[in-house]
Amino acid sequence: MFPAVTLPASGPNVPRRGGPIRAAIGRVILRLLGWRFEGSLPDLSKLVIIAAPHSSNWDFIIGIAAVFALRLDVRFVGKSELFRGPLGPVMRWLGGLPVDRHRPERFVEQLVTQFRERDRLLLAMAPEGTRKPVERWKSGFYRIAAGAGVPIVAGYFDNRKQEVGFGPVLQPSGDMAADIAKLREFYAPLERR
Repeated sequence: MFPAVTLPASGPNVPRRGGPIRAAIGRVILRLLGWRFEGSLPDLSKLVIIAAPHSSNWDFIIGIAAVFALRLDVRFVGKSELFRGPLGPVMRWLGGLPVDRHRPERFVEQLVTQFRERDRLLLAMAPEGTRKPVERWKSGFYRIAAGAGVPIVAGYFDNRKQEVGFGPVLQPSGDMAADIAKLREFYAPLERR
């Protein structure tokens, strides 16, 4: 009834977290929701992964299921409201880093410093900054990757095909407008939920 979830092998440099039970939970969630996985991460220890289009709360569940299934050690950025109350410790355990959207100053610099201080770091961000359709992406993901000298990987949710995965890798050139335009071109055919 539900097709098996085939997962790509990741290289030894990709940061890992979790064991077989966590991986099985991720595969079961993807399978029950009818999603499959495509693409693979480059064998690098430091990356900024953007996740788009971000159009539903389901993206978070599908994204976490993929992270579990692949046994990835990913940190993700979320609005600070998600880290309040009893949900806070769970969000942090999952890898969440809160950002106060009303006072985001120095957040980019703090994350660039994290990349410089760590040997391994995968950071996931939604470039739209919200689930609503936007004309312009937030630039924090690009400024973090450029400042840290790490590539950007296009993570995606293809709602039509029910496919989650990784697309092209972009090394920031310094021309933010041109680089973001290339990334947006990749995402253009993907339908929002």
